[in-house]
Amino acid sequence: MSPRRLVLTRGLILVAATFNAAVIVLLLLRGDAGESTVLLDVLFEAVPVSFSVVGGLLSLRRPENSIGWLCLTIGLLWSIEAIGYTIAGLAGDHGRIEVASWVGLLGSLWLPALGLTATHLALRVPTGELLSPRWRWYSRLCTAMLVLLGLLVATTPGRVADVPGTQNPIGSQALQSISPLFLLFALIVLGAFGSLVLRYRRARGVERLQIRWIAFGGVVLLATVCTSLLPTALGLAAENSAPAVVEGLSYIGFTAIPTAIGIAVLRHRLYDIDVVINRTLVYGALSATLAGAYLGSVLLLQLVLSGLTAGSGLAVAGSTLAVAALFQPARGRIQAAVDRRFFRRKYDAVRTLEAFGTHLRDEIDLDALGAELRAVVGETMQPAHVSLWLSTPGVR
Repeated sequence: MSPRRLVLTRGLILVAATFNAAVIVLLLLRGDAGESTVLLDVLFEAVPVSFSVVGGLLSLRRPENSIGWLCLTIGLLWSIEAIGYTIAGLAGDHGRIEVASWVGLLGSLWLPALGLTATHLALRVPTGELLSPRWRWYSRLCTAMLVLLGLLVATTPGRVADVPGTQNPIGSQALQSISPLFLLFALIVLGAFGSLVLRYRRARGVERLQIRWIAFGGVVLLATVCTSLLPTALGLAAENSAPAVVEGLSYIGFTAIPTAIGIAVLRHRLYDIDVVINRTLVYGALSATLAGAYLGSVLLLQLVLSGLTAGSGLAVAGSTLAVAALFQPARGRIQAAVDRRFFRRKYDAVRTLEAFGTHLRDEIDLDALGAELRAVVGETMQPAHVSLWLSTPGVR
C-alpha cells in the first residue's frame, strides 16, 4: 500500500471510530429517554460498528479490493445517520425544535447506506470488481437512483427524525412526484442480486465458497427482519410498537452481512460454511421446537390442572423440566433430519461407515475384507483411485 493510501485509510478508520464513539456518548447522555428506546439504539449501533470494523480491516489487509472501502463508507453513513437522530432527539427533549429540525435531516442518510449495501456491494462482492465491463452502465444507474431517492427522502415534508413538533425545513411537495422511483429502485436491487447469482453460477472453487458465505449472511438478515415483523403481522403489536428486543433482531441481522463479507474476502475459515449452515439449521429448528413445546405444555398444564396449580407456578416448573428432558432426543432427531435432507452425502457416508464397522466384526476372509474396504472408501471419500497395501508380519 502506498503511503498516501495508508494515510487515507487510517484517517477514514479514525473518523469512523470517532463517529461511533460520539454516538455511544450521545446515547448515554440521553439515557432517560426510556429503557426500550435506549436498548433499541444500542442494538442499532451494532450496524455502523460492524461495517466500520470490517471495512477498516479489509482496507488495511486488502487495499486493492473496493469491498473494504464500500463497507467503510456504509459504516460512516450509518454513524452519521445515528448522530443526526440522537442529537435531534436530545434537542427535542430540551425544546430546541429548530435545531432538531435541521440536524435531524442527517437521518435521511439511511437510504444511501442501505442502497449501497443492496446495489454496489452486491454487484462487487467478493472480488471488488463488477461481473464484467458490461455492468458499468448498471452501476451508474444505481448511483443515479441513490442520488435521486436520497433527495426525495431528505425533502419529504413532515416530522423530522420522529421528534414531535418538528417540520422539515427543506420539505417540498414538488419532488414527491418522483416517489414511484422507489418501485424502480426495488427492481434495480433485484438486478444486483441477480448479478450475484450469475457470479455464483460462473464461479469455481474458493470464489464459490466466498459467495456462499455472503449468501448465508443475507439469509440470516432476511430471517431476522421477518422475525421482527412477525408480531405486527400477527396482530400481537401495533405498527412500529413491537418490543425493542424483537425489532432489534433486524439490526443484529444487519451485522451478519459485514461479518460474512469479512470472512469471504479475507478467506478466513471459508471451508467451515457447511458446518455453520448445519449448526444454524439444527439449533434454529431446535429452538423453535423447544419454544413451541414449552408454550404448549404451559398452556396445557394450566388448563388441565387449573384447580391445583392456580398461582403456584407448578405448570411453568413442570414445562421447564419437560423441555430440559426433551433437549437431547430432539437435537439428535433434528440433526439426523437435517443431514438426511440437506447434507445427504455426509448422511450416506456415516451410514455406510456404520454398516461397515458392524460387518467388520464378523468378516474373517482377508480378500473379501480388502475388497469391501476399497468399496467403502470409494463410496464415502470418492478418491481418484484406491490402493490397499497390507504388511507382512515380521517383515520390515
